[in-house]
This record gives sequence, structure tokens and C-alpha cells, in this order.
Amino acid sequence: MTQYQQAKAHAVTPAMRRAAERENVPVETIRDELAAGRLVIPANKLHLAGIRQGAARLDPTAIGRAVTTKINANIGASPVSSCLDLELTKLRWAVQYGADAVMDLSTGGDLDAIRTDLIAAATVPIGTVPLYSMIAGKPVEDLTCDDILAAIAAQADQGVDFFTIHAGILRAHIPLAMKRKMGICSRGGSLLAKWMAYHDRENPMYELFDDISAIMAACDVTYSLGDGLRPGCLADASDEAQFAELDVMAELVGRARDAGVQVMVEGPGHIPFNEIEMNMTRQREICDGAPFYVLGPVVTDMFPGYDHITAAIGATAAATCGASFLCYVTPAEHLSLPTPEEVRIGCVATKIAAHAGDVARGHPGARQQDDDISEARASFDWKRQLELAYDSEAAVAIRSRDAGADLDADYCSMCGRDWCAIRISRELKESLSE
Repeated sequence: MTQYQQAKAHAVTPAMRRAAERENVPVETIRDELAAGRLVIPANKLHLAGIRQGAARLDPTAIGRAVTTKINANIGASPVSSCLDLELTKLRWAVQYGADAVMDLSTGGDLDAIRTDLIAAATVPIGTVPLYSMIAGKPVEDLTCDDILAAIAAQADQGVDFFTIHAGILRAHIPLAMKRKMGICSRGGSLLAKWMAYHDRENPMYELFDDISAIMAACDVTYSLGDGLRPGCLADASDEAQFAELDVMAELVGRARDAGVQVMVEGPGHIPFNEIEMNMTRQREICDGAPFYVLGPVVTDMFPGYDHITAAIGATAAATCGASFLCYVTPAEHLSLPTPEEVRIGCVATKIAAHAGDVARGHPGARQQDDDISEARASFDWKRQLELAYDSEAAVAIRSRDAGADLDADYCSMCGRDWCAIRISRELKESLSE
């Protein structure tokens, strides 16, 4: 039985217990939210067990509105750049700097070997887009139904925890997308649209959905229903094509649950800030509360090189208004394959958004570390401040730039001692209390 099926049967699994422990919530909360479809625990039973000698075992994590907002980091080799050792480095850095899950989006090199080694090294859930391996070395037009089912079965047997399956984009949606400024910006969505146009047939992922679900249920792989028609620029946001696909994904949520498969839904994309709340609300209502997994959203198109910031702005609003899972965006978005350093920057920026969203929605305990570090600042407890900083290494490096920046100083170089507002305020408090 899958985690979803066991939750529906009122059973509590070790994965549910571990997720509850990590979230500091009653295990019954995890079980009940899972049973309702509002929470998922992406945990392939093979990854949970450790599929290879010496392999890391998955540490189960929960994704849903009843728990803290989670973040995902995309990595992967391309035909142009990258290698296995570099991808393993990106994996380590992503996890170190806050990624709760990692997606391998490799399209170059030995895809099976890269995937196998990433899963073996990962304690976090690993996701993939199986379509990429289906067409490695051949045109998408040659893709067959047998290819699809074989690739999905093979990756499930490797231990992949969640699959992005672009089953919501249909033939009828393609003319809607052609009205856009940027058309179809999703790699998976564009490839399947090309296949449909060539064969004059419906999306094979949609037609095979129940067969795919049966394969996924056997290993308890979670669906991440891919948004093949997500908007790639502000001009295309919240349009007819985007919402037509969302309606189909709502249907697929029900079919996945009927098959016993956990399911979450992917979302936009590039969205003006003022449309984010509407998008979050619409998805939750249409898709019966299935966890929403969003890319950003990126709230402006004119800052390439800084899209980790434009995405973090949108992600904060998304996390506040309904998203459960945020896909990071790095400074390299729209420009290049990210380096390990850009992976770090993307993870930290997205973690800021996730945490800010949790604070804004009043998630229990979210503010505790904020309040603790504020208390340390007020008392000039530099050691405690630096320990509590999310990226302590970066905070220590900046603090140590100051001449004489010892841990006993009652000021920093921003104001100097005589002009330090915190020191003056403390002196005022002491004098007024006498």
C-alpha cells in the first residue's frame, strides 16, 4: 500500500512518524492531511530502504499547508555542460543550504548513471521528468507508448521519489498557447506538443495516465503534475491556456488518488505580483487542496541575473497565500546552467521566501528563531547571533571584515560605538528603570 492508501486506512507508517517528528506536529495531523490529499510524503519505498549497498536512506519529509513550506532545487547535466561529480557537488550544496528535495533534470551524459548516483547520495526526495530519458538520443516524434511505460517503470525501480508528468496539456490547448507572446516555455510541454502535432493524436501521458499510475503505486512514487503551459512571461500570465490545463490537472488529481497515488500540482511561472493570490486560491479550490508546487513565481521579466530575487518576491506571496512547495530560481535562470555557488544562492533566496511565508501565515513556531536572534542582537550576544543565522558561514565572514570585530563589542561598524542605536536604547532602558 502507498502512504496515501495507508493513511486512508487510518494506519500510521514510520515515514509519517518521522515527518511528524521533523515538523513537531502530532502524527495524526500528518496521517489525516495525507488521507485528505492535502499533504504528500514523496518517498519511494526503495529509496526509503536504501536501494544499494552503502546508499543513503531517504529521510521522509512532508509537503502540505499543515507543515512548513518546503523548497526544491533543480540540478542536472546538460548536453553542453556539467558532469556527474559536479552534479553531486550541487546536490550536497543544495541540501546544505536548505533544499528539502532535489530534481535531477539531466538531459546530457549517462542519464541512468547520474540518476542512480544522485539517489544513492541523497537523504532528501529526488524527482525527475521521465520524458527526458525517454527521448535521449532520438527525436521526440519517435516516442512510443512502450517507451513511456518502460522509462517510468525503470526510474521507479531506481528509487525516484516523485515524477513530473506533463499529462494536463492536451491537443485542444495548443492553439491557445500559440496566441501567446512566448508560446510554450516548458521543456516537457513543448516536446509533447510537438509529438501531438506530428502524430495528430492526444497527449500520450494523458491517454496512459492510469497505466502510469499503476506503475507509480507499486513503488509509492508521488505525482508532480507538470504545468506544460505555465506562463513564461508576464504577458502570458493567467491566460486561457494556463487555466485550461489546470482544469485537466484537477481531473488528474482525482484519478491519481483513485489509483492510490500521492499527487501534487505544479504551477506558474511568471505572474504579476497582484495575480499571485488569485492563482493560489484558484488552484487549491479546483484541485481539491492538492499541494501546490510553484516556480517562483517570477514577478518581473526585466532582471536576468537577479531572478533569484524576482522569484523570491513572488514565492513569499505564494507561500503566504497557498503554495506548499517552492522551486528555487538561481541567478542563472534564463541565462545558463547554474554553478554550485548559484545553487547555494538560489536555495538561500528561496528558503527566505518559504520562511517569510510561514511567518506571515502564522505557522506554529515559525517565528521562534527570528525572536531568538533579535534577543541576541539586543544584548550584543554576537556569538549567539552568528550561531542562529541561517547561513552562519556568510554571517561570520561579513562580521569578521570589521577591524576589531570581536565578539564582546557592543556595536558594529554600521554606526560605530557612539552612534549605535541599540546600545543607546539599552542605556536608556537601564537609566529609566532606576
